[in-house]
Amino acid sequence: MVIDEKQLEEFIQNALDEDIKDGDHTSLSTIPAEAIGKARLLVKDEGILAGVELAERIFKAVDKDLKVEVLLKDGSPIKYGDIVLFVEGSDRSILTAERLVLNCMQRMSGIATVTNGIVKKLEGTNCKVLDTRKTTPGFRMMEKWAVSIGGGVNHRIGLYDMILIKDNHVDYAGGIKQALWAAQKYLVEKGKDLPIEIEVRNLKELAEVLEVGGVIRIMLDNFSFDNIREALKLIDGRFPVEASGGITPDNVREYADCGVDYISMGYLTHSAKSLDLSLKAVKS
Repeated sequence: MVIDEKQLEEFIQNALDEDIKDGDHTSLSTIPAEAIGKARLLVKDEGILAGVELAERIFKAVDKDLKVEVLLKDGSPIKYGDIVLFVEGSDRSILTAERLVLNCMQRMSGIATVTNGIVKKLEGTNCKVLDTRKTTPGFRMMEKWAVSIGGGVNHRIGLYDMILIKDNHVDYAGGIKQALWAAQKYLVEKGKDLPIEIEVRNLKELAEVLEVGGVIRIMLDNFSFDNIREALKLIDGRFPVEASGGITPDNVREYADCGVDYISMGYLTHSAKSLDLSLKAVKS
């Protein structure tokens, strides 16, 4: 995934400001300013690690003099008792950064773990799992980053980098053909080079898409397995095909076995459970 450095820096600064405001008064009142220490980031769970690179950036944003020693990188399998990293420097700075580092890494590791589990279920097929825009506001880039660490593929990042015509667009536009014609006309008029994907709800809508064309992918939304197979016969390899709607870890392999190229799953981000991580002082 391509990281938007400006957006990442703004996220870190906004998150720190939300937490600190005019000061970490607990640390300021109990810890001497000159106190130097060390802490280790411990794993108390099992899964796939994500957010290490982000954690390094957070520590440095809090205090550029903090020294971080990474033992396990993003994408590493982790188990209870593993040590991810050591951080050394001002005790106050370590404590100030602690919660933001853990919140981000726990959430990202949970998403990477779920994604990796889906990727393993798809082994032996040509199908790839995509994320969606069902993400936490303000944290989307990190959640999609976690999906890529877990082995998934990022779908569009937002509303700005792709035209994805869904059911409501179709209904408001007056139909499949009208929506496609309008989108294609818009791109020409605005001089924009954006890919167009369209969602279809049935085989009739699919036939209209095949008649108009001009898309990079067709999404089959809430299709039965039989209808997916029928749709793939009609498409006959002319366009990549994505299955979507009601797909879970329990049925994802059945969808893949139908022969689709992609499966999009909001489950990756909206249902992932955070992994248990903690930051503990190393006592001298």
